[in-house]
Amino acid sequence: MLGDSIHYFNLCELKIMKRLTIAIDGYSSCGKSTFAKAIAKELNYIYIDSGAMYRAVTLYCMRREFVGKGFIDLTAILSELKDIHIEFVYNPDIAEYETYLNSENVEMEIRSIEVTEHVSRISQINEVRFMMVELQRQIGVLKGIVMDGRDIGTVVFPDADIKIFMTASVDIRAGRRLKELRGRNIQADLDDIRQKIILRDLTDENRDISPLRRADDAIILDNSRMTVEQQMDWVRKIIQEKLNAG
Repeated sequence: MLGDSIHYFNLCELKIMKRLTIAIDGYSSCGKSTFAKAIAKELNYIYIDSGAMYRAVTLYCMRREFVGKGFIDLTAILSELKDIHIEFVYNPDIAEYETYLNSENVEMEIRSIEVTEHVSRISQINEVRFMMVELQRQIGVLKGIVMDGRDIGTVVFPDADIKIFMTASVDIRAGRRLKELRGRNIQADLDDIRQKIILRDLTDENRDISPLRRADDAIILDNSRMTVEQQMDWVRKIIQEKLNAG
């Protein structure tokens, strides 16, 4: 269950009780989740991967054979949206929240290549996006949250305290994705991954509903040549400035 207790944040040995909403958007395979998790851990905030929600819906549709190669049954999907329940449950063993679909832990299964291949089409369905956005807003109502995705700063939390838009070169992103898959013992081809990333970018940028856009007040972070720690050094200054501003 997502907690509603007071969250504490320690930077420069200072405890600060003010809670922020931090929105991180950007292209696929930019390391948004890794970065967002690191921020949430340091601030003792809740981290939510909005993409996991769409992946969970996609997994449900795949299991029900509502979506597959070359087909999608929109009528069937819409008729069962009410039966899809997604929540994030804290796992103390790994100190992270995991994705549950209808009370089943699906954190690993939603990261599969098969789900990745279909999630873009599912996420373009207006009714699906509406349901997910409402859930995301409910989770973030108490602040003290770091959420990443593709429309967090523009649609979900347009009034977020801090908005970051992440990008990196296609080759860098493809290499990171390959390393991630191999780390999970999943065989993949670098060129194939690269082409899928390019296609995903085009789809995200040109979809009719909530296309990928940088919010006007978002800060751009190109992390092509940055380590996670370098990114954390960068964001700590931004967070401190926001807190000092009151």
